[in-house]
Amino acid sequence: MKQNKYDDANFFKQYSQMQRSVEGLKGAGEWHVLRTMLPDFKGKRVLDLGCGFGWHCRYAIEQGAKSVIGVDISEKMLAEARKHTPDTTVEYICSAVEDIDFSADSFDIVISSLAFHYIESFDDICSKIKACLVNGGDFVFSVEHPIFTSYGTQDWYYDESGNRLHWPVDNYFMEGLRKTNFLGEEVAKYHKTVTTYVNGLIKAGFQITGLIEPEVDPRFLEMNEEMKNELRRPMFLIISAKNSK
Repeated sequence: MKQNKYDDANFFKQYSQMQRSVEGLKGAGEWHVLRTMLPDFKGKRVLDLGCGFGWHCRYAIEQGAKSVIGVDISEKMLAEARKHTPDTTVEYICSAVEDIDFSADSFDIVISSLAFHYIESFDDICSKIKACLVNGGDFVFSVEHPIFTSYGTQDWYYDESGNRLHWPVDNYFMEGLRKTNFLGEEVAKYHKTVTTYVNGLIKAGFQITGLIEPEVDPRFLEMNEEMKNELRRPMFLIISAKNSK
């Protein structure tokens, strides 16, 4: 059975209190870069994989998208998304990202924010996206950076006084399952290398148009001195690509 921590009441409560959950896109540390990599949504059919609270779905509609389908495994997340999405051109589907099965040429744009490190096979999802994306369609996604996921604990090494010494990177080339603690719960993620993400797209027939390891939003640096630690290692990887059939 595919992981669905977000329907656990305690985990969902904790997640709902995070800055990115409360403030939406402006509270997401990578949004200032991700939005610059998104294509023109005007008149387009959009698929959002791992849509969560529906922030990106609503943004696409605000930017003129013709229709949007958001897919997420969590009923609790989708209930919140529906509650805050009055527009009937947005449809939410409860499904694991790995299980999507849309017909050919169903979408002009596919986006995904911080979802693919929860799935085991990037090659499989690339194949599914290629199958439902029009020729010349756009595919843009963000994931936790492989430097961030490699060791597994996803935490700093500290000295005896609690000062952050360095970010551990180990077993980088050993892809696969990692167990980490997130919001006080054990969460399963799948570490993949940068090579896997890039070559997965190339093998599937996508043309890569952009790759950015975004630095923290300068606005956050001004708000919180601790955020300067986010400049010591990458946390996110964002890639944009075109479908070429």
